[in-house]
Amino acid sequence: MKRLVMLAVGLALMAAGPVAAQGFHVVRGVVAAVTATSVTVTDRDGKPVVVALAPDWKVSVLEPISADAIVPGSFIGTTEMPQADGTGLSLEVHVFPPGVKMGEGHYPWDLQPGAMMTNGTVGTVAAVGAGRALDVTYPSGTRHVVVPAGAPIVQITPGGAQSLIQPGVSVFLVAAPGPGGGLVANSISTGVGGAAPPM
Repeated sequence: MKRLVMLAVGLALMAAGPVAAQGFHVVRGVVAAVTATSVTVTDRDGKPVVVALAPDWKVSVLEPISADAIVPGSFIGTTEMPQADGTGLSLEVHVFPPGVKMGEGHYPWDLQPGAMMTNGTVGTVAAVGAGRALDVTYPSGTRHVVVPAGAPIVQITPGGAQSLIQPGVSVFLVAAPGPGGGLVANSISTGVGGAAPPM
């Protein structure tokens, strides 16, 4: 259960890169079935993934927000594609609640081949057309990331009702190894109205 604390309230979802070596498993897909103790997700390959749910499992909703919500001092995570000039081109941005910092760093991410995850504190913010250019700082460095117009930007909002997680809803979760070789999680994230979380 100690490791599950990392997943509480859906805010550890961006820590999955650093802890992948410990056996954590990213699950994305559509809910096929859910009970009080487990959820079955049809993943991107069409395969069912069964994940046990902790008794106190939580739900976070990822709510779309405007680029104006990203300001100096915001703590964000962004899936980005490294560019030839050493910068990153953002595929999506998720803004953490005030005071929450999780998964700081720059590491491989599995949203698409070659993608990286960068989690850190925003410093400089500059307009680039309708997009934004950000300097994102974490303990081992700083990344210059361009968020193009149209890239999904969401606010992580904890405290969603468990009833939001039902068949047909798109979800994202990070599961830990459970007893007997299965998977277990205590947090599930979904978009507003069951939309697919962008990460």
